[in-house]
Amino acid sequence: MSSKSFAYAVVGGGIVGLATAWRLLLEGADSVVVLEKEPRLAMHQTGHNSGVIHSGLYYRPGSLKALNCTRGREELYRFCAEHEVPHERCGKLVVAGCEEELPRLDELQRRAAANGLEGIQRLAKEDLGAYEPQVRGVGALHVPQTGIVDFVQVAQTLARLIRRRGGEVRTGWEVRKIAAQGKEYELSGPAGRLRCGYLINCAGLFSDRLARQCGVAPDLSILPFRGEYFCLKPKAAGLVRHLIYPVPDPALPFLGVHLTRMMDGRVEAGPNAVLAWKREGYGRTSFNFRDALEILAFKGFWRLVPQFWRLGLREYRRSFSRRLFLADLQRLVPALQLEHLGARGSGVRAQAVAPTGQLIDDFRILAAPGMMHVLNAPSPAATASLAIGASIVARLRAEGS
Repeated sequence: MSSKSFAYAVVGGGIVGLATAWRLLLEGADSVVVLEKEPRLAMHQTGHNSGVIHSGLYYRPGSLKALNCTRGREELYRFCAEHEVPHERCGKLVVAGCEEELPRLDELQRRAAANGLEGIQRLAKEDLGAYEPQVRGVGALHVPQTGIVDFVQVAQTLARLIRRRGGEVRTGWEVRKIAAQGKEYELSGPAGRLRCGYLINCAGLFSDRLARQCGVAPDLSILPFRGEYFCLKPKAAGLVRHLIYPVPDPALPFLGVHLTRMMDGRVEAGPNAVLAWKREGYGRTSFNFRDALEILAFKGFWRLVPQFWRLGLREYRRSFSRRLFLADLQRLVPALQLEHLGARGSGVRAQAVAPTGQLIDDFRILAAPGMMHVLNAPSPAATASLAIGASIVARLRAEGS
């Protein structure tokens, strides 16, 4: 029995995969299929995203993150307006909690200018209350470009547009095997078989494994980091107007716990960042033998441990202690109390790590004959998704695919 053939197959029904498929169709691709192993789209990184449309403030000027975030942010705002996806350009505060953090605020302001962000305001201590009455700090940056959106709604909108243009979006379609068939690839799994002329790997937490299935040896491995957060109870939600972030420590790989008002009015507090022993391990005790064994067998993990073991231990302690979690939140909003912390939630971030133990900081997209692999697309990939999709298609066109 012959299998259906497509010009392009995109593996992964998160926002980056969907944005890429949509861009292919916009630029005249003959036939495109998106394959998602879960019963619904956007169930993992996209669906557990913080919902923040990032400004591009933090990223090294000239990096793929900086270029795609600043470009993709404005594309995303236009997309949401055109397709009636609820969103809000609400701005955020990046708060220095003490005098020692003010030089970091200076550096962020310089980086913002280098990344083309206009309208950034430097706030003195006495000015903070006009934006966030409950915040505590010695200074801050107000970043007007930052916003909020439900990225699942964005993903669902992209899927509708793909289908409207004649593309296919298949859920419950896990790729188990990939085999070269002449100039095509045959993809097979429990749901069936199909062929494609070009394969685009947007498999997120499993992108490195899929690349290896394709015979590509990426010089990295994905380590899953679980981010845990609390939803503030309704009586405390009024303590936060919009988004409040601490000044990030440049020696640490993540932004630190922050406060985010979501589109539905809820306020999320967090996340922390703990190594997960399962690639889709959303619970504190989630464990998968294969995933854990891969982590322990990876040389890069053992070279990473000496750099961050103290931070890792602190994050694990905070994972099991509401009081420690609260203490970090109170550095931003002292009025928060233990009784204000409501339901817990979590997400898992796919972080690429080199064999040297270096956390790969920028987006990493690897091309091979007849295929392209998105191997590292952590935050701000959701914000940048439309720009990432456009850049992937531009690379395909440049190589004549």
